[in-house]
Amino acid sequence: MTGAQPTAAPGTVRNVSDTARWAAYFRAQETARPDALFRDRFAERLCGQHGVDIANTLPDGNKHAWAWVTRTYLFDHFIKQELQQGADLVLNLAAGLDARPYRLELPASLQWIEVDLPEILAYKEEILTKEKPTCALERVRLDLADSDARRTFFAALNRRAKKVLVLTEGLLIYLSEEEVAALARDLANAASFQRWIMDFGSPGLLKMMQKTTGRHLSKVGAPFKFAPAEGSAFFRPYGWEPVEVKAILQTAAKFKRPPFLLRLLARLPERKGPAGNRPWSGVCLFRKSN
Repeated sequence: MTGAQPTAAPGTVRNVSDTARWAAYFRAQETARPDALFRDRFAERLCGQHGVDIANTLPDGNKHAWAWVTRTYLFDHFIKQELQQGADLVLNLAAGLDARPYRLELPASLQWIEVDLPEILAYKEEILTKEKPTCALERVRLDLADSDARRTFFAALNRRAKKVLVLTEGLLIYLSEEEVAALARDLANAASFQRWIMDFGSPGLLKMMQKTTGRHLSKVGAPFKFAPAEGSAFFRPYGWEPVEVKAILQTAAKFKRPPFLLRLLARLPERKGPAGNRPWSGVCLFRKSN
């Protein structure tokens, strides 16, 4: 590993940024498969040994690879779709160790902005220092919890593009409902922010996750919080309407990724409305509603 990565006991998650190494581990595992849903040749370097240790020592840390991989696949799907529809700037909030500006075929003129905390971006930059992105990539050190700084940044960015696509992969679950609502309002207030791709789960799934992996993450100040009882309707009062919702289990089952019993469950017709106490997660594309 490089000097930019702090030392840590094997398997220790020190903060929420370490979950980016965990996610990179699953992308690396997927890339090694002959039937990979995507290829990320940078993921193995980005996750490092610490990412491997996290995945293999956290409770259930290596149990649901199919869900992590499917989430990435669905974000890729929606990103490509929105770029074809004219998105001219991608804003990746809490970008972590995402390597899409390097691994996806993107227009050279596309503006892609990654926002995250200084430490994780410094580590990422050192790992990828000799690599060249396929588009115009910028990185911004910003604590998204600083609402004033966040709003100032969004206002400046609003003037740089006509159709901004926002990504929040793996972010919202660590925020409270109040924090998600505030973020949604701030994004909606920027006229050029037209589309938003996000993932979230049901209260039923949240309760399950809080009993396993979530217990450890809570100890390091990164508890799982957000799982709106209203489902996608949660975002309507804050200026966002769902365009398309893709369930992770049903999508993964098409590729025979989940265990057999879950694949059987995926055959059941999806119920309309919020999932409530039923375990459910999905990736959703939203549009500005005002």
